[in-house]
Amino acid sequence: MSSDFEGYEQDFAVLTAEITSKIARVPRLPPDEKKQMVANVEKQLEEAKELLEQMDLEVREIPPQSRGMYNNRMRSYKQEMGKLETDFKRSRIAYSDEVRNELLGDDGNSSENQRAHLLDNTERLERSSRRLEAGYQIAVETEQIGQEMLENLSHDREKIQRARERLRETDANLGKSSRILTGMLRRGCSAEKQFNLSLVPRG
Repeated sequence: MSSDFEGYEQDFAVLTAEITSKIARVPRLPPDEKKQMVANVEKQLEEAKELLEQMDLEVREIPPQSRGMYNNRMRSYKQEMGKLETDFKRSRIAYSDEVRNELLGDDGNSSENQRAHLLDNTERLERSSRRLEAGYQIAVETEQIGQEMLENLSHDREKIQRARERLRETDANLGKSSRILTGMLRRGCSAEKQFNLSLVPRG
């Protein structure tokens, strides 16, 4: 199971490195190449999200006692994914402003104001995304705790059943021993009576 996770992990590292490189190149490309590069990055971001989902599924299959390390790695990868999306949004905003200015001839001040407004909206969206991510993490951890509790209850039930079986066996053995002792006592009393009768003189 962990080998599958590590395979996805390597693919994610390679893919995010490519995305980072392409995002950095977007502002310096000619308009036609920029459009193609933006589309390419969008596709790769979707692939990266799918890899994260696969990794998340693999983590859920790992035994609870070994899952903590993988959860920490997943949090780091999700943060990295969030940063990539933020950088890409900023790159696209700059690209969109540049295209609009070329088409409409907007002045620099108007472009800067709109860019600032868009960046502010982006930051609000990021904060909302972080809150959703925190809620999702709490849900995952709650599910893990529930699974561990169910496993512990199952183990406890098995222990109780085994203890009941041993108790029934002990009761059966005690009953058998009691019957044997009772029989021995009866035979002992009968033998004693016969012995006493043999000592009585016969007229």
